[in-house]
Amino acid sequence: MRAVVVGRFGGPEVLAVATVPDPEAEPGTVLVRVLAANVNPTDLAARQGFIIGGPVEPPTVLGWDFLGVVEALGEGVTDLAVGERVVGMVPWYAIRGRVGTYAELVAADSTWVVPLSSGLGEVEAATIPLNALTARQALDLLAPEPESELLVTGASGAVGAVAAQLAVAAGHTVTAVAGRDDEAFVADLGVARVLPRDADLAAAGRFPFVLDAVPLGERALPAVADGGSIVATRPIPEADASRRIRQEVMLIQADQAALRTLVGEVAAGRLRTRVDRSLGFEDAAEAHRLVEAGGLHGKVVLVP
Repeated sequence: MRAVVVGRFGGPEVLAVATVPDPEAEPGTVLVRVLAANVNPTDLAARQGFIIGGPVEPPTVLGWDFLGVVEALGEGVTDLAVGERVVGMVPWYAIRGRVGTYAELVAADSTWVVPLSSGLGEVEAATIPLNALTARQALDLLAPEPESELLVTGASGAVGAVAAQLAVAAGHTVTAVAGRDDEAFVADLGVARVLPRDADLAAAGRFPFVLDAVPLGERALPAVADGGSIVATRPIPEADASRRIRQEVMLIQADQAALRTLVGEVAAGRLRTRVDRSLGFEDAAEAHRLVEAGGLHGKVVLVP
């Protein structure tokens, strides 16, 4: 099969399409022919050797998210069918890059995938797993009290946008930081207030709960109320101990039940996700360059 392979650590230029052995449907796994694979910031970090737990040495195939069609079922898999469309997430860090989704075929643990809800486009669906699960689990970790005031940074991005929507749906009052030229999109998510990307968060008020999805890191700390909580998608500097701020780092876990719910919410139109563009496997390096440059209005998705 064809796959996008990282031959060595470095910039986008280290990505190349290569022929690698086809995976097989082993017991407990499902073999999926990939139709779309989402590009995430975690992929860019792994390409450079910067990941939690230490680098995964090349050659490797990157990618967490995928949408595809079931080609074969491993022994013991009874809840899926050959020919069924599925969407899933490979816990790439946890399995140390053993499986990547920038490939024509993926042999995934059956608990990593869910059937694709009707009405969802293939490219759109590929953007859901990692980002929506991160948002869901980050909010759970933040654990805001009912009807709380929340600040969400990076609300134009995939994780921040989903988190803002989930928080609004849960009855919280959300202030959201928008990206460049994305204020209208963020306002349409139902948030109470939109702050521009370059806003001085120290002057924006103090919030008992902050989800730093960018993350802004130290710049977000002045917005946390004394005794409040902040959850960030990467480690950030410790706040002054006298402020009694609870700080947590979000580390995603595979969760089939939550993924099924989130996919259903997107299909029903209650949760929005965005695609900026799709590119072929041969343009994977350009996809990484675009994501690194920023300023996109949605995700970049690779298609075989």
